[in-house]
Amino acid sequence: MRLKDNPVAKIKDPGDVLIKIKKVGICGSDVHYYTLGRIGDQIIKYPFVVGHEASGIIQETGNAVKNLKPGDRVAIDPALPCWKCDQCLAGRHHTCRNLKFLGNPGQAEGALSEFIVMPETSCYSVPENLNMEQAVISEPLAIGLYSIKKSDITGNKKIGILGFGPIGMSVFLSARYYNIKDIFVTDKINERLNIAASSGASWTGNPDKTNIVKDILNLEPLQLDVVFECCGKQEAVDQAIELLKPGGKLIIIGIPDFNYWSFSVDKTRRKEITIINVRRQVECTQLALELMAGGKINVERMITHHFDFEDTEKAFEMVSNYKDGVMKAIVDID
Repeated sequence: MRLKDNPVAKIKDPGDVLIKIKKVGICGSDVHYYTLGRIGDQIIKYPFVVGHEASGIIQETGNAVKNLKPGDRVAIDPALPCWKCDQCLAGRHHTCRNLKFLGNPGQAEGALSEFIVMPETSCYSVPENLNMEQAVISEPLAIGLYSIKKSDITGNKKIGILGFGPIGMSVFLSARYYNIKDIFVTDKINERLNIAASSGASWTGNPDKTNIVKDILNLEPLQLDVVFECCGKQEAVDQAIELLKPGGKLIIIGIPDFNYWSFSVDKTRRKEITIINVRRQVECTQLALELMAGGKINVERMITHHFDFEDTEKAFEMVSNYKDGVMKAIVDID
C-alpha cells in the first residue's frame, strides 16, 4: 500500500458532486482486498484505491444537483445504482443489475482519497449535532438496521450475534433500538466482548475459550429464534445451526474468504431453518443518521482507533491482524 498523487477528480455528470473527504472507516471487505487481493470473483488489479465508509464536505456541484451545495457535510452511501433496471425499479437498488460500488475492482475507485466525485443520490446531509466520524458509521449502522428488518423479529425474541466487530455491533445496537433484550454475543477478542457486556448483552463468550453452543443452550434450552453470522467463518455458521430452534432464522452478513458455505442438510431440514443472506442495505442510511442524531443509538464505543492519512497502511495492518482490541479504525484524511 502506498500514497500516490493523482489529478483531482472532476465533475462530469450534472447530477454529481465533488467531495473533499474528511474521514474514512476501514471495513472488513477492505481488509479482504488488502490481504487476499479479492472477494470472490472481484479481483484487485494494482494500483487500486479501496475504502467505502466515508464522510466529507461538498466542494462543487453539477448544475442538476438540487439538494446539496458547497460547504454541506455529507455521509456517503458507497453504492452507485443505475436506477433503471428491474431491481432498482422494484426498490432493490442494493442489488442493482448494473451496480457500481466504491472500492470494488471493475466498478469504482474507493474513498481513500482527498477528493472523490459521487452522484447526489449517494450523499446524505449530516445533521448538525453529528460529527464526521458518526457520519462514517452511518454506513455499517445502516447494514445493522437493515439486517434486523430482514429478520422480522420482535422484542420478545432471543437472538445470537456471532462476531462482534463493527457489523456485529451495528446489529446489536439496532436490535437494542428495536427493544430486543435477550442477545447472546460471541467474539474472539475480549475487548470487544467487554463492550458488548457493558452495552447490555445478555451473555458474552469467546469461542476460543469456551463451548459457546453448550453454554448458551444451558441458559436457553429451547434455543434461539434468530442468529446473525457477522464474522464470515464456517465455524460460526455451524454454531448457528446448533443454536437455532426449529423454525429459526440464520441471517448471514459476514463476508468469508472462501467461495462456498457448508450446511448440515439433516439439521437445517429437520429444523426447517430459514437462511437469509444480507447484501448491504437499502433505504437505511437516512434512518441511521436520524437515530444517531436523536440520541436513539450511540456509536461512540465503536470507534477505537485513529490514523493519519500517511499511516493508512499501519491502520490496515492493525485491523487485518485484530491488534490492540481494534473495533473500528478511522483514517483522518486531513
